[in-house]
Amino acid sequence: MGGLRQTRPGRVYQTATTLLNHRIFPKVRVQQPVWYKVVESIPPSEILTRTFPPQHKEPNPKTRRPSRLFQPQEIVYEEDELRKTFYKDHPWELARPRMIIEMDGKDAQRYDWSKGLIQPGMPLCGESVVQRQLWMMHNIPDMTKEKAYDLARKEFYALRQEEEVERRIAKEEAQYVGAYFGKSFLRVGMQLEDQQYEKWKRWAGKQIEAVRTEQDSAYTNFGNDEAEADDIDVDEITAEEPAAEGVPVRR
Repeated sequence: MGGLRQTRPGRVYQTATTLLNHRIFPKVRVQQPVWYKVVESIPPSEILTRTFPPQHKEPNPKTRRPSRLFQPQEIVYEEDELRKTFYKDHPWELARPRMIIEMDGKDAQRYDWSKGLIQPGMPLCGESVVQRQLWMMHNIPDMTKEKAYDLARKEFYALRQEEEVERRIAKEEAQYVGAYFGKSFLRVGMQLEDQQYEKWKRWAGKQIEAVRTEQDSAYTNFGNDEAEADDIDVDEITAEEPAAEGVPVRR
């Protein structure tokens, strides 16, 4: 049974071909399955043993049997750790829009990171810091990862400050000649936040008033039942009970 389960998937195409050629009703046209042409051009493997995937890292000698032996290993590059560190320290850089379209797939080969973070055709972003840091680590003697990261960040902050100053000057010049700019994304977000806060304040005020009203009513009714019990005359109660039962009352 085990052998049949292993060989049956490889004979799907032959079985389907036999069924299509030997139909019960020859005049009835039967549509081929969608996968028929695909399996015909790319047949399944006839090797029943699982192939050993390429190893990208040395196995741990302490483990007797490596886990996930036949699963593809994770490919890790040196830039991944540098990129993770940068975006952990600068999470808002991920919110900036980026252009990821390449012309011929060889754009990275035209960049020269020895000249700085500004590269032709590539806007300033976190990837510039990562590549600049990696270049300094491999090309400058006695350059540690932390020191290269600090130098690359210093260049990055200076360029970001220049961009902000240029943007402010351009906006002031445009406003001077009559241009009008709407609300920024930050101001729109603060306005929406203020609206939600005011709505919450009204809801909270209603809840507080309801709680206070309930407490006041509880304090007002407290002791009324005892006062009513004290006002009731005991003689009247004793006089009314026999009358209710039909017994004459002596006075």
